[in-house]
Amino acid sequence: MSSVPQTAETRRWRFPTAYTILFGLIVLVAALTWIIPAGQYQRVEDAALGREVPVAGTYSLSEPNPQGVFDVIMAPIGGLYNPVTNQANAIDVALFVLVIGGFIGVVASTGAITAGIGSAMRALKGREKWMIPVLMALFAFGGTTYGMAEETLAFYVLLIPIMIAARYDAVTAVAVILLGAGVGVLGSTVNAFATVIASDAAGIPFTDGIVLRFVILGLCWLASVIYVMRYAERVRLDPTRSLVYDRKAANEAHFLAARSGEEMRFTGLHKIVLVVFALTFVVMIWGVLSAGWWMGQMSGLFLASAILIGLIARPGEEQFVDAFVNGARDLLGVALIIGLARGIVVIMDAGKITDTILNWAELSVAGLGKVAFVNVIYWINVLLSFFVPSSSGLAVLSMPIMAPVADFAGVGRSSVVTAYQSANGLVNLINPTFAVVMGALAIGRVPYERWLRFMAPLLLILTIIIMASLSIAVLLA
Repeated sequence: MSSVPQTAETRRWRFPTAYTILFGLIVLVAALTWIIPAGQYQRVEDAALGREVPVAGTYSLSEPNPQGVFDVIMAPIGGLYNPVTNQANAIDVALFVLVIGGFIGVVASTGAITAGIGSAMRALKGREKWMIPVLMALFAFGGTTYGMAEETLAFYVLLIPIMIAARYDAVTAVAVILLGAGVGVLGSTVNAFATVIASDAAGIPFTDGIVLRFVILGLCWLASVIYVMRYAERVRLDPTRSLVYDRKAANEAHFLAARSGEEMRFTGLHKIVLVVFALTFVVMIWGVLSAGWWMGQMSGLFLASAILIGLIARPGEEQFVDAFVNGARDLLGVALIIGLARGIVVIMDAGKITDTILNWAELSVAGLGKVAFVNVIYWINVLLSFFVPSSSGLAVLSMPIMAPVADFAGVGRSSVVTAYQSANGLVNLINPTFAVVMGALAIGRVPYERWLRFMAPLLLILTIIIMASLSIAVLLA
């Protein structure tokens, strides 16, 4: 009997996707409903949150309701909407994700983002070092507003040749894009895939805590810019100090030979599209703060803005629909992850173990001061982010548990949301389970271990900034 030879490809173990991890967690939690005692808190209406919240010290055991195979299969469906009562769970969030994906697809199809960045680089020709803060600010804007991640992959082939031609290296180019967008996500302000979803799961408006997030965004962006500029200048003055110096000749031959001479002009049309793009987020913030908007109204806003951009750019009806549908398709996975992650909470609630876990958490933080509590929450999310790199998946997974625990500790729920998104954003700067990181390093021909060497000091700096900001915020609250 012959056997198939084991090649390196067949032997290589692949880390499971977020879908597999989350569905595995559904199965695990269902099994735990047969082991963990069922219980519940007494609840009272919180006028500020607009929902019932558990009352500390009122936990008691209740009749168990262990979950079976059928419950596991129905959990992702129940994560989106309750099939018994027909009430929405996360279907409104999932729909919002698809609509904003279509909106981004329409904006991207006009070429406005690519042309805008190209224009900024041409304007700085001869002053290449100032490309670093300008481009990192542009990518950070994309990160903080809509969680720019996969969209950045198209820019590496554009920027790496320019940086190498300016006597920098591939690490500098990768850092400008990956760190720029990543710090924006770390300091998300109106990011629908982190801040908005997490705040919704925590039961608070996403504008709560926005000042703290702006502070974290500004400080982390500034630290990252200084760090990258110092490294880039060292490489320019002494190429041997590059972390990829041994690949210098090969990278120059590869990237400079492949550089395209065709550059997209930054037209008046592109400028108008970018103005509409930015104003859409301004109107969204106004609607939430002043008009009581939530997922439905925000979905309508982004749909209307996509149509407006389509009328301005006039790509044709078929091309417009294709761009919108393709943009929504790109984020279909995010919508499914939201249902899967919320399905874990559905199983926990139905199995009556949510309050039991809350009780354990209440007892564990009983004695912790506000500063210790918010930093413990931060590190818990750091650990979870390695296994669930998806910002939306982690938000729906962790916030329903961690937000109520904050009530017991006397810490605002917005601080828990900020701790979550900062932790997730920080980990996803180096996370090997995050496709954007590995894809960027592959395009830039930067070995992963050298990226870790580059990032190690900065990760420490960013961690100190985040923990200090969270600590000061809860003390001043």
